[in-house]
Amino acid sequence: MAPDLSQYDEEQVRLMEEMCIVVDENDNKIGADTKKVCHLMENIHKGLLHRAFSVFLFDSENRLLLQQRASEKITFPDMWTNTCCSHPLNRESELIEKDQLGARTAAQRKLEHELGIKPEQVPLDNFKYLTRIHYVAPSDGQWGEHEIDYIFFIKADVTLDVSPNEVRDVKYVTPDELHAMFADPDVPMTPWFKLICNTFLFKWWDKIDTIETERDEKTIHRLGF
Repeated sequence: MAPDLSQYDEEQVRLMEEMCIVVDENDNKIGADTKKVCHLMENIHKGLLHRAFSVFLFDSENRLLLQQRASEKITFPDMWTNTCCSHPLNRESELIEKDQLGARTAAQRKLEHELGIKPEQVPLDNFKYLTRIHYVAPSDGQWGEHEIDYIFFIKADVTLDVSPNEVRDVKYVTPDELHAMFADPDVPMTPWFKLICNTFLFKWWDKIDTIETERDEKTIHRLGF
């Protein structure tokens, strides 16, 4: 039965028709389907898996830029998370797998869409690819995530022009400040951000200026299973 989207924000419903890249557990493309289909738990329970990316943007003081997802978001509204997390789409420029170019292109596109960061401030070559994670996470009874997520670090001082339909709030944090947010039960965090932080983020953050030594192109880390 098709979900009733009439209760949701019109723009967010429109974005649910974007075509995600459907992959197998080894990140091989096997098809494409709408964002709506890919995020329904009834399909996730059947194994439907899609490609995604997560960007962690640091300023020149090595502070991490966080966003709080807008209340209008259909999945994980009002939750704090990393700088930007979304999906490469089933289009030629975002399907390129060599040097993760498709995911980099999507990351640059969504940084501008959500946060107003101009592409010239975040050149494609400046995204440092680290690894991929495979995770599953329900949002509520109907919606959730099941993704192979490309992790990128980028260091840049950027100008923000936040889209209120995408982002409720932003803040730059130090490691200590992020630990404090995690310790506060009144601060909701997205599940993928929790997984990445608990597994990788803080040790990577310590190596931010030599982060390329942490690059792992072969492994897909299965987290939370």
